[in-house]
Amino acid sequence: METILMLATDEYGVIERTVTDRIGQRGHVVRPPERTRRAVSALLPDATVVIGDWSGELPLGRDEALAGSNVRLVQQPGAGVNFIHLGAWADAGVPVSNAPGGNASSVAEWAVTAASYLNRSVGWADAEVRAGRWPQESIVRRGCRDLAECRVGVVGFGEVGRRAASLFGAYGCTVRYAARSDKRDANFERVPIDVLVAESDVLVLSVPLTDDTRGAIGRAQFDAMPDGAVLVNVARGGVVDEAALIDALRRGRLGGAALDVVETEPLPAGSPLREFDNVLLSPHVAGGSSTAMRAIADMVARNVERVLSDHDPLWVVNGVAEQQPTSLSSR
Repeated sequence: METILMLATDEYGVIERTVTDRIGQRGHVVRPPERTRRAVSALLPDATVVIGDWSGELPLGRDEALAGSNVRLVQQPGAGVNFIHLGAWADAGVPVSNAPGGNASSVAEWAVTAASYLNRSVGWADAEVRAGRWPQESIVRRGCRDLAECRVGVVGFGEVGRRAASLFGAYGCTVRYAARSDKRDANFERVPIDVLVAESDVLVLSVPLTDDTRGAIGRAQFDAMPDGAVLVNVARGGVVDEAALIDALRRGRLGGAALDVVETEPLPAGSPLREFDNVLLSPHVAGGSSTAMRAIADMVARNVERVLSDHDPLWVVNGVAEQQPTSLSSR
């Protein structure tokens, strides 16, 4: 019986149940007795498949790749693979797969909802009413506006970016995007990033965190954005220069920011981001709907089953065809 090492918290057991149902008697799911790298390393030699962690607490680096002498697949239950050393696992001959698009609809829906929330000062109005006030007229001074009149720019045009663009378009927004290459099947205009930033009332970030994108949105971009523009980040916190964002908010350069991700997670207690009534803070849950979890669980289980059935895995992100090494020396 094969061992499936589960590192994702999976509090509702959706992934574990789906994997167990799919593989039947061919394998069983185990979890480390404590959430430490030492505990993970102790279990890795017997693991055939590793289902990654999405919190960052249990990264899969070079040491783990060396310890996983019988691992045939590292499967991340989501799109982001920042906590997995792709090169180390490639050197070990082990494919790393993600679950692209599994939560794309949920993340895109959150981005649109968050933009509307900020444009209409929903959070501010809620706080005012709870405090015993009734700001029916004074809310007008906050410059509330409908999404339909907004120009929306989407930075990154993968599954999330495409779906967000379609949803914003349904509201009547003018939508354009910036990406490394032209998406010929897209129904939206591609423009250079500097043009997009300067001409977007809502700027949505949906790019992976790489050396090229780290800190890509900083002071220069905030100063170039239209007055009252809103930033929506459903990418990774590191894409934004957080100090520059805080400064831009203090200077009134932005109409607000919706942040599902931040540079340091959880958000430190003393973060100035907590001070602004035009900042929506979310604990990295844009893709955390039950709908998305079911879709991701199905993708994970499907790939685990493929590997246990001696088929190549899908959605490999580190360029490794599935191999079946029996020891470190055979890699």
